[in-house]
Amino acid sequence: MPTARDVLLDAALSALATRPWTSVRMVDVAYAAGVSRQTLHNEFGGKDGLARALVRDAVEGYLAGVERALASAGDTEDRLAATAAWTVRAARANVLVRALLTGCWSERLPRPAPTAAPVHGPRRAEPWPPAPAELLRRAGERAVAALGTERPPCDPETLAAGCEIALRLALSYALVPAAAQDEGTVPLVRRAVARAGDAGGPGAGPPARAEDTGGPGAGSPARAGDAVSGTSPRAGARSPRGSPGRWRPA
Repeated sequence: MPTARDVLLDAALSALATRPWTSVRMVDVAYAAGVSRQTLHNEFGGKDGLARALVRDAVEGYLAGVERALASAGDTEDRLAATAAWTVRAARANVLVRALLTGCWSERLPRPAPTAAPVHGPRRAEPWPPAPAELLRRAGERAVAALGTERPPCDPETLAAGCEIALRLALSYALVPAAAQDEGTVPLVRRAVARAGDAGGPGAGPPARAEDTGGPGAGSPARAGDAVSGTSPRAGARSPRGSPGRWRPA
């Protein structure tokens, strides 16, 4: 059963869909949530506290979705593609997630004044709300933690690069949507991530020859699907596990 806090956050987010944050009144949020205004104040202290909670909820919700996508079935490319697809959906569905990922905050949105989040121990204070690069870094750390346990283990730098490629491609689809929902996101991300894995990341060997990549002087061009699975252009088709050069072991 949702708590009063959850219901209030949902009501505040729904209000943002119809009017700017400056026009959102606390009494209206409380009424829409079916609770008293005093309950709202007890939970958040005021409108600025509600704004901070909304942004924090967007950050935590997005990163939780990243972790779910990374835990899905499939190989490294499948799971990074799933993470990219989640990023596109989240940015389209939640205006705050979109603003956090792109840095494009309109006057309609609640944007708490930047502060340093309190930390305990030797870690540095983290800015709040996180900048887009910081949010991508956190998502990348989760990818390395989730995918770095595969056997054989993958090079962490290559994994981090693959995750950043996947997320930045996802953001391009969030900003400039494809003709159909999610069309193209997964296959394009899989191809790009596959190439990153084939390249081996930092410290890899010499670059591939032109005839191997389809560049100038190459033979017949490879089909788009060949870069995904070697056999089928279907979105979501997997590359054979353990294929040479794919996701270079650490």
